[in-house]
Amino acid sequence: MLQKMKETISQVMVDKENEIELMMIALLSDGHILLEDVPGTGKTTMAKCFSKSIEGTFSRLQFTPDTLPSDILGQEYFDMKESDFKTRKGPVFSNVLLIDEINRAVPRTQSALLELMEEKNVTLGGVTAPLPQPFIVIATQNPFDATGTFPLPDAQLDRFLLTIKQGYPSPKHEKMMLKRFRLKNPMDSIDSVISVEEVLNMKEGVKKVLVSDDMEDYLLDIIQSTRKHKFVDIGVSPRGSLAFMRAIQARAYIHGRDYCTPEDIKALSQPLLSHRIVLNVEGEVKATKGHIIQEIMDGVTVPVEA
Repeated sequence: MLQKMKETISQVMVDKENEIELMMIALLSDGHILLEDVPGTGKTTMAKCFSKSIEGTFSRLQFTPDTLPSDILGQEYFDMKESDFKTRKGPVFSNVLLIDEINRAVPRTQSALLELMEEKNVTLGGVTAPLPQPFIVIATQNPFDATGTFPLPDAQLDRFLLTIKQGYPSPKHEKMMLKRFRLKNPMDSIDSVISVEEVLNMKEGVKKVLVSDDMEDYLLDIIQSTRKHKFVDIGVSPRGSLAFMRAIQARAYIHGRDYCTPEDIKALSQPLLSHRIVLNVEGEVKATKGHIIQEIMDGVTVPVEA
């Protein structure tokens, strides 16, 4: 099913197998995805293809500076006909929620996402309602220096499992894209290939993937190194440690294993850690997050099989 899902999305997205796998990892590990790149690189198209491949409910929000929390969560209103208060649920009550240009909303609106992303609940009128399962947020973001954008709070960034940067395609793959879109939009022919029940069953299978003591120690050594690095002001949080463990379990499951290996940790280090560390002033000048994470990975001893 997962292979068919990857093949379905690849009918539209050219040379994005690694990015598709990362999105599948987020789905199976109960995480959220932040697609970050310059405009026009296919962030929204990727998110829509991913949602169409799942047989569940889908909602889309276009964030703007005047977007209000009630536009996301819903609101409580007074019904004059029945003389009673009622609740109108917002678009977050869906299996896949696409938030386009998430960093165009003001901080007040961003804070409305904190509860639903972490606890999978929404509180309206003093009543807490659970969100449908599975639930995943796929958010697209323009670079911070783009006009009309606001930086995401650290607490919100920490709630995203992975950050995916697609980048520009090579001339060869861009030509393939032109051929695919020349006559019609291939997205119109995408059908769902996996049901909500199947996703939930696979999520239970992911939980059974073994994370040995050696793998836990290796993962925690990396986490501790992010907190002690001379160029890092804020390292990875305990929430990030749990997210890392769930993600490597999901990757092992996708690759047909019931145990995790150091390769799982290495493959996910950049997309999982890059948005969770905050550099100090010296670090901002002398290094990038990617170089610091690679330096940390190179400095931590990799466990070997006895």
